[in-house]
Amino acid sequence: MADKGMSDKVKGAVNKVKGETKDQVGNAKNDPNMQAEGKKDKTKGDIQDGVGNFKNNANK
Repeated sequence: MADKGMSDKVKGAVNKVKGETKDQVGNAKNDPNMQAEGKKDKTKGDIQDGVGNFKNNANK
């Protein structure tokens, strides 16, 4: 059961990296839409990371 929390944490980390990449590329290209997508992905990653932490703590 502890694996489910880890899975969410990994997905969260992937989304954070993807979001940071989009944010930086959007900044370099002066593309506010891409920057917004990046910020959305980073937020999604933060939420997934929080869910993973919750699941890990709930299984203790």
